[in-house]
Amino acid sequence: MFLNRIHLDPRCRDVRRDLSDPYQLHSTLCRAFSVPDTKCPEGEFLWRLEPETDSTGYPCILVQSRMIPDWTRISVKGWLAKADPAIDLQVRLKLDSLKIGQRFRFRLRANPCVTRNGKRMGLMRLEGQEKWVSLKGEQHGFLLPRLASFDLAESPQERVDVRISQEQMFRGSQRSGNAIKIFSVLYDGLLTVTESNKFRDALQTGIGHGKVMGLGLLSVVPIPF
Repeated sequence: MFLNRIHLDPRCRDVRRDLSDPYQLHSTLCRAFSVPDTKCPEGEFLWRLEPETDSTGYPCILVQSRMIPDWTRISVKGWLAKADPAIDLQVRLKLDSLKIGQRFRFRLRANPCVTRNGKRMGLMRLEGQEKWVSLKGEQHGFLLPRLASFDLAESPQERVDVRISQEQMFRGSQRSGNAIKIFSVLYDGLLTVTESNKFRDALQTGIGHGKVMGLGLLSVVPIPF
């Protein structure tokens, strides 16, 4: 499992198009993982457009993949400004020896939602967004810290200590002309591993819906004991 950070040149017309349409950006990234005229392997990579730019003001994308991508296959002049060396996450995060109780800083852009009457609906309120990520943590082998409550009538376990920002409605367009619309938020915080296998799977396969729109990548940095 490899983590790549790439920097795009917004002076390129194709970059500007991709940045305005996450579905098209995913299609462009797919070229780095497949030869021309072949379909990108399903689940090959996860990605996220970072909210911060690099020191030159260029947008950055994190791409996590099973194999090292070949960026030359994108074949768009001026699209890629720079690609940082790939990081082997298996080694960097010591994934073969994950332990219960390990702590990480994390970032996750995701689609907090519920399904009602067969339709997926984004959770727009802070309370729902917090409960969603807390539940996902329970499902995927990690726990978020809780906020202490000074209200004696309120349970101190009801809220999690996580920063939620960057609320956005992502819009994309498929080749068929169908429009895609998905709500997203950015989660930043700390987590503690509770089940090693489930947590490892979450790192590899992502969390939630909308992965072709740049959602679901759980990126982590170890916190020293």
